[in-house]
Amino acid sequence: MDKEDKEDKTRHFIVGSVYLEVVTPLFQQKLYENYKSLNFGCLKDFLDNKAVIHILFHLRHRNARCCTDKANCTNQGALPLNHHQWKQLYAENPGPGIHNCFCKYTANSVKLKDLDLSLCGLILFNCCNLGQLDQDAVHILRRNKNDYLSHNTKCGITKDEYDTVMDELKTNVLQLDQTKEDELIRIQKRPLDDALCNKYMTILLDIHEIFEKIDNKIELIRDKMNINNDQLTAKIEEALQNAICYSCKEKLNKQETKEQKIKTYKLGQPIFTLHHQTDLTSAIGNDLSTVVSDKVMMDDGRLVLCIPDQHILLICDIDGSKVDRIHLKNGPWSVAAVNDYTVAVLMLIDSIEMYDINNKLKLKSISVPGMWQTTGITTTNNKLVVFGQYKLLIIDHQTGEVVQTIETECIPNWLHGSGDRILYCDNNFYNTNNNKLHCYSYLDGKNHNLTLPSQPFRMTTLQDGSLYVVCMDKSVQHVSSDVTQYETVTTKGLKELQHLLILHNSKQRKLVTNGDQRLIFNVFYEE
Repeated sequence: MDKEDKEDKTRHFIVGSVYLEVVTPLFQQKLYENYKSLNFGCLKDFLDNKAVIHILFHLRHRNARCCTDKANCTNQGALPLNHHQWKQLYAENPGPGIHNCFCKYTANSVKLKDLDLSLCGLILFNCCNLGQLDQDAVHILRRNKNDYLSHNTKCGITKDEYDTVMDELKTNVLQLDQTKEDELIRIQKRPLDDALCNKYMTILLDIHEIFEKIDNKIELIRDKMNINNDQLTAKIEEALQNAICYSCKEKLNKQETKEQKIKTYKLGQPIFTLHHQTDLTSAIGNDLSTVVSDKVMMDDGRLVLCIPDQHILLICDIDGSKVDRIHLKNGPWSVAAVNDYTVAVLMLIDSIEMYDINNKLKLKSISVPGMWQTTGITTTNNKLVVFGQYKLLIIDHQTGEVVQTIETECIPNWLHGSGDRILYCDNNFYNTNNNKLHCYSYLDGKNHNLTLPSQPFRMTTLQDGSLYVVCMDKSVQHVSSDVTQYETVTTKGLKELQHLLILHNSKQRKLVTNGDQRLIFNVFYEE
């Protein structure tokens, strides 16, 4: 990717970030305030209001004459509400009658968070009592989203386009909410994040518009096939959705593969440079008893941190923004990512708890007899791994059952799963001669070890399968993927760590360590 393409992509990423992180929740909040001011208890009640159904019905159906409220029937030249959106909002009532009328439909139990920017803006603009300036702002924000993002498969915005769209974005966002200025400034300073950019592009592309372009032909096909109009539309949409989503996925996979081509590192070579520091003091508090016992970086770049004394999981973007919390009954000690939105948390009191970090929901609690609470948790081969006394316990997180027990040479400490390996060190910190890094390999079913200059404490896997291991003397050792060799890392900022936490995410190609102050984190990017 040349410099100009990267700058275009960065601008697209910033505009997309504003729309998904600022405009979408702002539209949802405005809709909430509007239906609450009209004394509707929830969104479903609002959508079930006859006046609202009637308006939205005619934004989807052409040439329809309703059996009631005929004076307010309209016939749109274009149909801004597509079939997918209509089905998301309403279900057809069973019963007699073949006429096409809004009285046949009842609202689904849809939640505000289920409404994307386009649909939420459509309802706001057409069904809510907005002042003229607010209505104009909603219209301009929806229009610019369609013009610059919804059909932009190149994932780029030129400098001239960017200046115009950002000026209009700022003006109209602040018209709706004056408090958003700092958030807009923060996003404009954001560096390009390729993985998050690709995710945002797939969300913002309006694949459903293509469905509306075939409406004029549906009537002819329906007559020939003797099939209900809605049934035909649904079948066509399903086929096109599968085809388009597959095409998008293939394109993004190829792009990701190209951009993240795996390198083989020479042990000890400079790999990362310090990009920025993330200060979470204001989010966590600077009490000397407050510690981050463990953290994980999700594939979308979010950090999830265990704060045991506050009984919280703290979730934030890697720049420290968008801070959120999950409050727990007990202290979380260690955390591992299970999938894009689920984490497994090793609690200080006798259990593993699973959380959906998107919705801040506790999914389940798993009790494992013989598990040690303060020694770490990891994942491997879609299974959880924790310690027992002189053993590793492999757990199926779906059933909560221990499916395998692996004997070890020591009482393990601070697990790290990496492909077909489980790495750990000795829990006995008083044994000053115990400098072995232990590795269980699924390939041969055996435990191996490598003696390092100092007792290992934490480890993380790099993109080529090699490891960075932090030792008790605060050095970082670069260990080969077969765990047979090592070299000391001499990179500035990594040569000696004041605090011993370290993690890397291969999709993000970023490395995070604690800085000199325990609540300030150093974020390194791969060179």
